[in-house]
Amino acid sequence: MATKKPTKQKSRAVAKKKVAAVAKKKSTTAEPKVRKSKSKSAEAAKKSPRKSAAKAVAKAAGQSRSSVPENPRAQALARSIAALVLDKKALDVVVLDVRGMTSYADYFVIASGESDRQVSAMAEHVHTELKKKDGLSPVGHEGMETGRWVLLDYGEVVAHLFFNEVRAFYDLEGLWADAAREKVA
Repeated sequence: MATKKPTKQKSRAVAKKKVAAVAKKKSTTAEPKVRKSKSKSAEAAKKSPRKSAAKAVAKAAGQSRSSVPENPRAQALARSIAALVLDKKALDVVVLDVRGMTSYADYFVIASGESDRQVSAMAEHVHTELKKKDGLSPVGHEGMETGRWVLLDYGEVVAHLFFNEVRAFYDLEGLWADAAREKVA
């Protein structure tokens, strides 16, 4: 039985809905609304929304990468999640520093698995170990049943665990191209 592949446009819409759902859950950490003005940064965001939208938002809010305060607790959690997925043989583990670029998280942990079972096992391992070690439970999680794209939201850190082909298709690293990245081996 052949299945239709979703178009890139529809798939990106699904990705945006997932990210919007996470942002909606973060009402306690929402930043104050910024007035929209027709500045150069806003026009640049319209011309190249993929690469400069995050910069435009940070600039409009009056923030630069150097003015965003450090968050050592979130950074330690992101590195801990990265180490836990590596325990389950995750591939291409990357930690993205999105402080000042988004209001709902400081770090993204992105990792891949070679099968949907491996992706689900990585997510389950992170969930159980963080609960056992630190008493942390995710604020929200999605995709555990299918194992194609699992999202674990720990507040300041959001883990995106992908099946290889799904990761290449959605290209979150490309969407957050301006974010500082740390490759974890």
